[in-house]
Amino acid sequence: MVTRRSFIKKAAVGTVGMSVLSSTRVLGNVMGANERINFAIIGTGGRAYGLAPAVAAAENARVSHICDVDAIRLQKFKDYCKKNIGYAPVLEKDFRNLLSNKEVDAVIVATPEHWHAPMAIMAMQAGKHVYVEKPCSHNPHETELLIEVQKKTGMLCQMGNQQRSSKTSAMAVREIQEGIIGTPYMGKAFYARARKPIGVGNKIAVPDHLDWDLWQGPAPREAYRDNIHPYNWHWFRTWGTGEIHNNGTHEIDIARWALGVDYPVRVVSNGGRLAYSGDDWQWFDTQLASYEFEGNKNITWEGYSAHAYKPGGGRGTLIYGSEGVIHLDRGKYVLMDLNGKVIKTEREGDFKAANDTNDSIGFDILTVQHMRNLVNAILKGEKLNAPIYDGGISTQLCHLGNIAQDVKESILVDPKTGRVLKNKAAMHKWKRVYEKGWEPQL
Repeated sequence: MVTRRSFIKKAAVGTVGMSVLSSTRVLGNVMGANERINFAIIGTGGRAYGLAPAVAAAENARVSHICDVDAIRLQKFKDYCKKNIGYAPVLEKDFRNLLSNKEVDAVIVATPEHWHAPMAIMAMQAGKHVYVEKPCSHNPHETELLIEVQKKTGMLCQMGNQQRSSKTSAMAVREIQEGIIGTPYMGKAFYARARKPIGVGNKIAVPDHLDWDLWQGPAPREAYRDNIHPYNWHWFRTWGTGEIHNNGTHEIDIARWALGVDYPVRVVSNGGRLAYSGDDWQWFDTQLASYEFEGNKNITWEGYSAHAYKPGGGRGTLIYGSEGVIHLDRGKYVLMDLNGKVIKTEREGDFKAANDTNDSIGFDILTVQHMRNLVNAILKGEKLNAPIYDGGISTQLCHLGNIAQDVKESILVDPKTGRVLKNKAAMHKWKRVYEKGWEPQL
């Protein structure tokens, strides 16, 4: 197998010109308004079914290629594309072939989370713009690398925190800045879903249609079991990052945006695998994380992965101010007074707003607007709504929450860099162990 390191080394000379060309596209100096962006979607699970029609809905954009290491899922997604967006993209199993393909202008990374940063890094180094699903990394070290590679290459990289493209959320943030709820001081991000136990996996032969070695990629090798693919990898530490990243990234990001804060000064977290026990689930099914920021501002995350009670619709963000409260979710903005009386409600529109906690596809107006924003940024120089340096901050907050819970300590953080202060046990979790030859590098 050609590893990440050898691939980049061989492709470096051939992609220098392409990187320069793509960098100028950011300013809209090369591609005109009538040019078309060819997107390659890597990973054909549930989220891909929301991303493909979003690309199709954007002017001057097309899904030219789709890629997956699972042949059955790849063929199924091809059939979906042919039926729902009017054509069948080119199929590819190995994403590295897409990076050397000059027909591909941008890649969408919708894979398991352990692949997000390494794949996005390799794509930008190969001269491609990137839309990377949340979270943008598997560990804090990868977030730092991802941001540095974006700066170094000049390629555009947008994270899939699509509520940043919500008109009603943007309205709320603007009005908060104007003082509509007085002084904002607290954000509560929450998510609830009644997930079932995943059982104890049995070691079985790898299915013929799955390239298990390439699926694992940068992660240390493990035997294939029957309760990992296609979804339950989320709850294993080798490949996933838990509910705080799976859904908390969205809600914490909105709280941070509304409060106007970046990195915290202190983080604490508690909870655990409380609802069930005895299965292979390694992350927390219950988590209460708290973030303290400079300027007397705080954010809390309440994640319930195994409980059916869904207050406030099951997901969302509450922003508390000295003169009122705002409730934000993917479909609306609700302004209330200090007693909870609704003053006004602003809705995103008639188009479906995916706020259902059981929806893993997430095709909604926000995804469409988010994808349009990236296309317009490439073609016209429009400002990104969720550039990776900003999306990376929200991702780091989620990592810090997991780290604080793992070490069972209140951890201090440098508010300028987001790095843990004076805690060796916490910093030991800053980076993962990689499969030899697959570690992402600048």
